[in-house]
Amino acid sequence: MKKVAVIGAGFSGLAAASCLAKEGYEVTLFEKNSLPGGRARKFEAEGFIFDMGPSWYWMPDVFEKYFAHFGKKPSDYYTLERLSPSYRIFYGKDDFLDIPAGVEALCKLFDELEPGSSKQLLQFLEEGKYKYDIGINELVYKPGISLSELMDARLIAGVFKLHVFQSISQYVRKFFKHPRIIQLLEFPVLFLGATARKTPALYSLMNYADMALGTWYPKGGMYKIVEGMTTLAKEQCVTFQFNSEVTQFNLLNNAIHEVVVNGAEYQFDYVVASADYNFIEQKLLPPTHRHYSESYWENRNMAPSSLIFYLGLNKKIDGLLHHTLFFDEDFGLHAREIYENPRWPTAPQFYVSCTSQTDPTVAPAGCENIFILVPVAPGLPDDTATREKYFNLILDRFENIMGQPIRSHIVFKRSYAHTDFIGDYHAFKGNAYGLANTLKQTANLKPGILNKKVSNLFYTGQLTVPGPGVPPALISGQVVARELIKRDKN
Repeated sequence: MKKVAVIGAGFSGLAAASCLAKEGYEVTLFEKNSLPGGRARKFEAEGFIFDMGPSWYWMPDVFEKYFAHFGKKPSDYYTLERLSPSYRIFYGKDDFLDIPAGVEALCKLFDELEPGSSKQLLQFLEEGKYKYDIGINELVYKPGISLSELMDARLIAGVFKLHVFQSISQYVRKFFKHPRIIQLLEFPVLFLGATARKTPALYSLMNYADMALGTWYPKGGMYKIVEGMTTLAKEQCVTFQFNSEVTQFNLLNNAIHEVVVNGAEYQFDYVVASADYNFIEQKLLPPTHRHYSESYWENRNMAPSSLIFYLGLNKKIDGLLHHTLFFDEDFGLHAREIYENPRWPTAPQFYVSCTSQTDPTVAPAGCENIFILVPVAPGLPDDTATREKYFNLILDRFENIMGQPIRSHIVFKRSYAHTDFIGDYHAFKGNAYGLANTLKQTANLKPGILNKKVSNLFYTGQLTVPGPGVPPALISGQVVARELIKRDKN
């Protein structure tokens, strides 16, 4: 049995480890933190259970396809509930819009906002379905190694239907005029790494995922997915080593000969890096064996970082849904201050996840579990004073819009931002979401899964193909495992 070291137990690392172990490799997964999950870890405090990162369960078919590879179903490990409404958007005090579950209800909502627009919505979603079928079921499973991968007959025939060379901003405005509809359709790309004016319209597939496939919740929290994937990995005989940080590679004949973990040396035939790509390259490899230079990384366009507040409240909050977006300030200004003029935002939009609205197990009885997220530019100076400034700014707006006191009911508070992402994950520039999905950083133009100077090193995760997000990370692990197996057999 050949031995494989997987570095990092996030979604991509767990997926890669399980796929490789299924094919007979002896896999050891090293994780620097005490729990698996990477950015999707959890923590518990004062009777509250907080998901630390991802909170939206979209693209359920991606999870089904993954578990089916092992003859399993997601329901073997966790229970899903479809949220209805999917989420709520506040535009100000007593001014909100509920986004219903199901296309029929969405058509009714669109016609109320913009008479006759339901027909446009159906066409928009039909085109989104085509992109989803091509993008999520075909394109994202390609390893991005050769341009020949893109010479697929269906891809070539449908290149103009994918709207790769048109922005999502232009594309949405071909269908709709109402500003709230436009904002609704542009918000998912806010986390992809560019403004809607610079994001390819290919990513309207995310609107299809949102509106047609639905927003779901794994009962018990997003960490239930991690627990399920970890259980599956152990069923495949993956060995886990937690609190085990890889600090050095020892090379021999242009290959990794030894992996140094907590001062101990281990020998492996292959290494899969699911940890931060830039960190692996720039810190663990000598300059002679780095695939990319420092200047290359400095010139990458990054998806946002996040300022997060985890709050435990000793009362329930009226008017919150499981997912609530606050668009009471200038959406465009906030996007520009993330991507075009990076700075701490003037008047940020923010998002609140309140899992206790759906799930009584995540908070004590009569209490509320609150997760507040503000997308911000990566690479910003991050200190306690700045976090407190934004906490107070957001709480003022939160209390005003909700029309009820919140501050005085906080019994637990924790903040998380750039320095935490760096400390916990070695995240390049403190990013939260990885590499931006711009046209120049799509598919084969992303950092590669192979290191051409180190023959047995492979990369997976949000800084390589197919990109940021939980479903893409899950796919990334499968892609790199398949490529490693193919090259090993050859």
